[in-house]
Amino acid sequence: MDFLQQSFSVRFDYKVFFTTHLFSPENPAFGKFIEGEKKKDTPPKVFFVLDEGVVAHHPDLINGIRSYFKGFPSLQLVEEMIIPGGEQAKNDEALFHKIVAAVNTRKIDRHSYLVAIGGGSVLDLAGYAAAVSHRGIRHIRIPTTVLSQNDSGVGVKNGINYFKKKNFLGTFAPPVAVFNDFHFLTTLEEVDWRSGISEAIKVALIKDAPFFQWLVQNATLLAKRDMPAMQYLIKRCADLHMQHIRSGDPFEMGSARPLDFGHWSAHKLEQLAGFNIRHGEAVAIGIALDSVYSHLSGRLSREALDQILELHQVLGLGITHPLLEVSDDKSPLLLGLEEFREHLGGRLTITLLNDIGKGEEVHEMDSALIRKASEWLKDLSSR
Repeated sequence: MDFLQQSFSVRFDYKVFFTTHLFSPENPAFGKFIEGEKKKDTPPKVFFVLDEGVVAHHPDLINGIRSYFKGFPSLQLVEEMIIPGGEQAKNDEALFHKIVAAVNTRKIDRHSYLVAIGGGSVLDLAGYAAAVSHRGIRHIRIPTTVLSQNDSGVGVKNGINYFKKKNFLGTFAPPVAVFNDFHFLTTLEEVDWRSGISEAIKVALIKDAPFFQWLVQNATLLAKRDMPAMQYLIKRCADLHMQHIRSGDPFEMGSARPLDFGHWSAHKLEQLAGFNIRHGEAVAIGIALDSVYSHLSGRLSREALDQILELHQVLGLGITHPLLEVSDDKSPLLLGLEEFREHLGGRLTITLLNDIGKGEEVHEMDSALIRKASEWLKDLSSR
């Protein structure tokens, strides 16, 4: 049989900047970045999609952006679109069509920029719209929450929820840049400040024991909203995520997903709760469940488990939820495990802990042991 075969690789480069007051006239980083990226003589168009919650807490943001662009006549600000934030942004298909329609009417082309400012859900939605419009518009992310600055905003994934399933539609499309502006964190609600730390706990547990110990030592400062401590956490967490993207399987062609430690049950919890629970809250509970399972299955020491759960307590993070209780083989949590298996292509791959900083991939989980772990956490939380 005759056939032709072709192989090629594509290089992706993007920078993650750490700054404050990004659109201050004294901070030229954003404008200079786009000027340095120009590929043609005409001014590149810049289209902003903004999280309405961010705009509400920063009422001068839009005027600040407009004033900022007056200092960069080589750039063309074309529109600011405000959309609802939170998981509803990914649940409402009409918002996706609204962004794509604006791309069309404003003639946003492949040399233009779609800039998203907001939490992870708005970034996911806007990134998906950018990735599929014209087969890819240049996309810049400006995350405004702890979770999006240390995790989702610096990665290569985006998408929306569909069929009531988390991220059922999406693409792998790296941004051209990420700008983490720490000033946005100052107006976060307490739940968003704390729950975003769960992704740092996750990556520390599977990749960096010294970082986990730093989290333990600085947990009280973090709970008190100490900004220098949070800035270090975000930079270190973002660095670990980017190292994984560079050295691993960034587009998840295989079934291994170590950065999803604690996520299989978290995604199911979000769905069961009608997405009325923060992703970070769900991940914290998922981490607790998989950590207890790791201990009960003989992998993780009791001392290490106690450290993990004590860190949750100091940070005010939950460890269980009634929707994840297991009563029989048809309990939603166990169905969520099968859905996760399906999402991975049929072969289950879950990361468990052998020790703090040391993850292990397994391909099966014992339903009875999951139930025991769930009951263990329920009992602990009721004391």
